[in-house]
Amino acid sequence: MPTYSYKVRSQNGELITGVIDGPTREAVAEQLFSKGYIPVKIEEGKSKTVTGFELFGKVTSEDLIVFSRQLSTLVTSGISFVRTLDTLANQTKSIKLREAIEEIRKDVEGGSSFSQALAKFPDIFSALYVGMIRVGEEGGVLDEILERLASLLEHEASTKARIKAAVRYPIIVMVSITIAFFVLTTFVVPKFALLYQSARVELPLPTRMLISLNKAITIYWPLLIGSAAGIIFAIKGYIKTPSGRWNWDKLKLKIPIIGSIIEKTVMSRFTRIFSTLFRSGIPMIHTLDIVSGTIGNVLIARAVEVIKENVREGKGLAVPMASTKIFPPMVVHMVAVGEETGTLDSMLTKVSDYYDLEVEYAIRNLSTTIEPVLLLFLAGVILFLALGIFLPIWDMMSVIKK
Repeated sequence: MPTYSYKVRSQNGELITGVIDGPTREAVAEQLFSKGYIPVKIEEGKSKTVTGFELFGKVTSEDLIVFSRQLSTLVTSGISFVRTLDTLANQTKSIKLREAIEEIRKDVEGGSSFSQALAKFPDIFSALYVGMIRVGEEGGVLDEILERLASLLEHEASTKARIKAAVRYPIIVMVSITIAFFVLTTFVVPKFALLYQSARVELPLPTRMLISLNKAITIYWPLLIGSAAGIIFAIKGYIKTPSGRWNWDKLKLKIPIIGSIIEKTVMSRFTRIFSTLFRSGIPMIHTLDIVSGTIGNVLIARAVEVIKENVREGKGLAVPMASTKIFPPMVVHMVAVGEETGTLDSMLTKVSDYYDLEVEYAIRNLSTTIEPVLLLFLAGVILFLALGIFLPIWDMMSVIKK
């Protein structure tokens, strides 16, 4: 269906611009008239060439942050909600988000609530986002909820950016040494192998291993690539199963160095989301439902489910949290104090701030912690290559001297 850009006058004489879908220009004009607008100009929009990246690209956290901030400002200004969505659709740079907003606008115009319309796009708007929007609609504080959502998204985006920056150097080193090893094994070792064969020198173990690797890569490379792809797909398929996801999340928490950062990040996310939802007036059971679905770790999500069942029976939070043996003692203690004093949201925020500092400190020292392990690995690879290539040369020189 064609898209038309329009300029209209409202009943107050205000000039409004936007875009709308319609079969013909006349049908668009009738649609605008039915909304009480007086069309000034209607033009068929030019079709846009959508690249493969734009078609399959994801909506980034930055897109959602900007969307949430702008929507909060426009809602506060008192502009009609449909017009607000029209404005945001025109302003967003993400084609996928723009199309989603246009569909949401149509649903809202058709009588759906904003949260119901958002729920149709789970790949863009998470369960946490939809749940908080629903609370904002019911409580009449949508602008405030949107600000809190934007703050949450900014916090998570900042944490992810710091982690990526910390692991960028080790990843570059690992990729570089892998490429160097592949190049040496594929192009350098064969030339030396011919030289060694002509000299009839007994080859040491590292050299024989390099030659065997070269033959395996040269002859069986389709099988190796196919096997690697099969293993990757098998692992991904296993992780998607309930038992696979459980074991994967459990393994992530036990990885040296990285596991500690993941655990602290998850605890910070849990306490911050819990605090935000609880402060927003969401009932405790519903809060735990949303948290368990957005925590990002099956072990902790199941622990939250256990806590939810205990809360439903009137047992509070702290005791079932301690019984799961998942949550650190400090978290349990702060929750207990918050329940006793009626300041649960502020206590959870303090716990989240504490873990944020811990995560920031751990990320800052991540490169320093990984460097000794990385150096040992690099030294081992370089030593293996050097021995494999140069040991036979030394043997050949000894034979020549004799």
